Amino acid sequence: MGEYVTHFLVSLSAVFFVVDPIGVVPIFLAITAGDSEVKIRRTALRACLVAGGLLIFFALFGGVIFKVFGVSLAAFRVAGGILLLITALDMLRARPTETRTSRTEEQEGVAKEDVALVPLAMPLLAGPGAIASAMVLMSKGETLQMAAIPVLAAIALTFVASYFILRASHLVQRVLKQSGVAILERVMGLILAAIAVQFMADGAKDLLSR
Repeated sequence: MGEYVTHFLVSLSAVFFVVDPIGVVPIFLAITAGDSEVKIRRTALRACLVAGGLLIFFALFGGVIFKVFGVSLAAFRVAGGILLLITALDMLRARPTETRTSRTEEQEGVAKEDVALVPLAMPLLAGPGAIASAMVLMSKGETLQMAAIPVLAAIALTFVASYFILRASHLVQRVLKQSGVAILERVMGLILAAIAVQFMADGAKDLLSR
């Protein structure tokens, strides 16, 4: 039971911090400006459902993708760790990370009528870093059951929280203000950096032991 709880807490920290719904709030406000309250709620719900579904899909079927492309799990751990570290460093500097979306994509999102799928669900919420995290975390359990239950629960809880954060985006920004969001981003970035280093260390250890 203790191993389940430990893996769940690590998974929740990694997935929530890399999805970073609080960091998405300013972009969400920009691309839903002028929408009704009902439309904002529907947009947030659709984005979280699609992004959560994407992460669950890659978590469950990532092993098949490895086999198709002939990529070892150890190599993917190192690559995923590097990607997470880049994201974490951007978060520590309180600036948007281009591993999730570029400024051009954000501007296109503002002009689109339906923003729930692109850019909100993908790549803002379920970006490459989040997908890599889900796939690597699924590989860390000794059995499929030990890995799947904590990781899938962490993904589900992350996107439930993300929905309520985006739904209350105006309130979140008003309470935290820009300085509060920046401070929270840095704290999340520090924890994410430690998780990224652990991913790389585990992957490098497996590669060197071959």
